[in-house]
Amino acid sequence: MAAQNVLILTSNTGGGHRSAASALENSLVRVSSGHVFVKTTQVLEEAHYLSRKAADFYNFLLRDHQDLMQYYFHAVNQFRPNESRLMFKSAMGYAERVFEKIRPDILVSVHPMTQHFFAYALRRMGLQDQIPLLTVVTDPYHGFWNGWACDDVRRYYVASEFSRQQLIDFDVPAQKIQVVGMPVHSKFQPVTDLEKRLIRSQLGLEADRFTLFLNAGWIGGGNVFRIYEALVSGCATESLPIQVLFLAGQNKQLQQSAQQIAESASFPVKVVGYTTEIESLMNASDIMVSKMGGLTTFEALSCRLPIIADAVTQPMPQELQTASFLASTGAALMLSDPGQIVSVIKSLLETPGRYQALREAAGLHGKPGASDQIARDVLRYIQEPLFMEQPVLA
Repeated sequence: MAAQNVLILTSNTGGGHRSAASALENSLVRVSSGHVFVKTTQVLEEAHYLSRKAADFYNFLLRDHQDLMQYYFHAVNQFRPNESRLMFKSAMGYAERVFEKIRPDILVSVHPMTQHFFAYALRRMGLQDQIPLLTVVTDPYHGFWNGWACDDVRRYYVASEFSRQQLIDFDVPAQKIQVVGMPVHSKFQPVTDLEKRLIRSQLGLEADRFTLFLNAGWIGGGNVFRIYEALVSGCATESLPIQVLFLAGQNKQLQQSAQQIAESASFPVKVVGYTTEIESLMNASDIMVSKMGGLTTFEALSCRLPIIADAVTQPMPQELQTASFLASTGAALMLSDPGQIVSVIKSLLETPGRYQALREAAGLHGKPGASDQIARDVLRYIQEPLFMEQPVLA
């Protein structure tokens, strides 16, 4: 069988979309037994100077001004730059080069700012009836970008009934929407207690000490550093039997600052920069402190890792809904003030039953297999065009 060409559309605005692309690429190669060629393209960064600057601005806000992200969200929803005909025409040369080089049999978007442009490109090149456009929504609950909704998308894959209903509210036909779960990479799996202790030892940590994973994300920003400072300061007078993994992502300055504070901490601290092995950090930990990005959250849940959600500043609407839902089901705790972190951790240490309940609830939400299911469908769409026309049954 000749190799099939799949083009995944994404952007490095935050780490979640790239994680979804990586999960799907892994699944497509495994499910097809290598009979598929997968190319992931960073659309905003590669398409045009203006779209690249827009991606840079998003990451700047995410890293340094998380309190402004809600306003950015509302501005994008209001002005819809992802549907700009001027931008489409300016970036057509990029689309033509991509199609000439890759010759895709199918397009899979994992980013809300990509599918409108590629739908336009398909129409301009007369390929809209030959190359299906699918979308994997990486926001698990309602309140997300209206840019996810695009008339030319043949099939949507969503994480929950909440996200399905949000698309319906955006006038996407229900028969196009399939609920499969979040596309989490197969490497995110729970480990045994023995394996957890071994991973800690390999990271240079104590094998049997309660471990917090402070996750500043791929871009290295948000309020996690403030929470870290409060933890170190609070434990100067309130000694806790803990240790910390601090992930600074691609923010070198943050990594240096975290390392400086680690030198005065009353507990062991391991500071890590950018890594492709975040599953090891999760599986070494007992709880994660993080903003509630969709993919990162569900990667943690797939590892049975409960979460303390960064709600110090108002999250973007879709992240707020994720945090609120998981808190209501007992899989996460909400942290609205950095100074609360010491009392929260102390409470979990003093009441092991409460921590165990958090962990068990986290395990209920981490459902693997969605990425493989999407991959199987993608291959069927390529090989059996009529399969695309079958409506999704509610």
